[in-house]
Amino acid sequence: MGKSFQIRTFGCQMNVHDSERLAGLLEDAGYARAGEDEQADVVVFNTCAVRENADNKLYGTLGHLAPQKTANPGMQIAVGGCLAQKDRSEIVRRAPWVDVVFGTHNIGSLPVLLERARHNSEAQVEILDSLETFPSSLPAARDSAYSGWVSISVGCNNTCTFCIVPSLRGKEKDRRPGDVLAEVQTLVDEGVLEVTLLGQNVNSYGVEFGDRLAFGKLLRACGEIDGLERVRFTSPHPKDFTDDVIAAMAETPAVCHSLHMPLQSGSDRLLKAMRRSYRTEKYLGIIDKVRAAMPDAAITTDIIVGFPGETEEDFQGTLDVVRQARFSSAFTFQYSKRPGTPAADLPDQLPKAVVQERFDRLVALQNEMTHSLNIEQVGRTVEVLVATGEGKRDAETHRMSGRARDGRLVHFAPGAIVPRPGDVVETVVTYAAPHYLVADGEPLSWRRTKAGDRSEAGIKPKTAGIGLGLPSFGAPEPLPVVSGCAAQ
Repeated sequence: MGKSFQIRTFGCQMNVHDSERLAGLLEDAGYARAGEDEQADVVVFNTCAVRENADNKLYGTLGHLAPQKTANPGMQIAVGGCLAQKDRSEIVRRAPWVDVVFGTHNIGSLPVLLERARHNSEAQVEILDSLETFPSSLPAARDSAYSGWVSISVGCNNTCTFCIVPSLRGKEKDRRPGDVLAEVQTLVDEGVLEVTLLGQNVNSYGVEFGDRLAFGKLLRACGEIDGLERVRFTSPHPKDFTDDVIAAMAETPAVCHSLHMPLQSGSDRLLKAMRRSYRTEKYLGIIDKVRAAMPDAAITTDIIVGFPGETEEDFQGTLDVVRQARFSSAFTFQYSKRPGTPAADLPDQLPKAVVQERFDRLVALQNEMTHSLNIEQVGRTVEVLVATGEGKRDAETHRMSGRARDGRLVHFAPGAIVPRPGDVVETVVTYAAPHYLVADGEPLSWRRTKAGDRSEAGIKPKTAGIGLGLPSFGAPEPLPVVSGCAAQ
């Protein structure tokens, strides 16, 4: 076809991974990725709807594209993702120059919808209310030669009052364990060293086939795959966090000692109003167990400030939990009212000035905590998976960057060696900043990897779809038997 495409992604890791699927679909349909300075024939927006500014950002960006569309009528604009699932034909009403709107349940339809819009010379809006094809059964053009996303489930069965995601992503659907492991193996065969298992609530994995210990088993099974050096996952829900997962993390060498577990609030009263079915005592108890099993674990979280009805006492409860939990970092958000969620209709919506003042106090406390914990890393040896694009000032500082096993960002001096993205370097931390570590000494070791070879050659994995559609009914094939499985 000779047409080029560009994908612009907003939102979470799920959307980033969905964009890899969209890229794979378009490449299979004959499109080519546009160069950095090239005006693409097709521009795809993969959107988020979690916060109000996501709407403003999309419609503002679409407005900026309108003159380009007028100057080049053959150009096509497509909008997908959560905001498309929510707004549907409203997108075309507000931006009539958009050619295609598709939802979270039918990302595989994009190439057909583009062709149909071109042929019919009119916008195509196709939003399904349930999953058409499991996204992982679609091809994916991966963004990284050394690190890959692997979905283990889509959708969510929780009913948090502030969250619009379940209504846009649907009920939880779990992939067969064999399909998950097949995709991980495919990535490893391509040289990938690190995978991140994705789900709206990863540790409820197994709910469809009745195995509440399925996620811990999956972690252990991933650890048995030869060549897979790092396993991460996001995000777990505290209500479903079981001791076997902690044991799997501690006993499986490939599983990184990093945990992102959303808190949302340190007030039990607000957790109840949010329909978060745990309380601060349980949350802190999980952290205590994680640290007892893995003293070096880096724990991160999400926190919402200004939920309707939040009092100063409630907010102080959040600050207290932050002090006790000693998070390595936190994603902090000001409550965003989303139409269609129960919290949007709650009384006592807080004034912006009150929310901002509390938010500033929380950020200041967490920054202090993050810096303090980073200072404890000075003098320690860290294993860094060399990355690309992590250090914006690397060129001027003559450093390279990557992530330690616990997820911390490390800027290191390569010295006499020339590592590539995907290679592994051991070095010693010499300085701690609030949000990153620096290692300015000569690296202790450098290991060339297949991922580094492929990065140097400009080759990224292109994976075919794994599995055929939605999970079948009934129990899946059992996970491989691996040593050390926890039993309860």
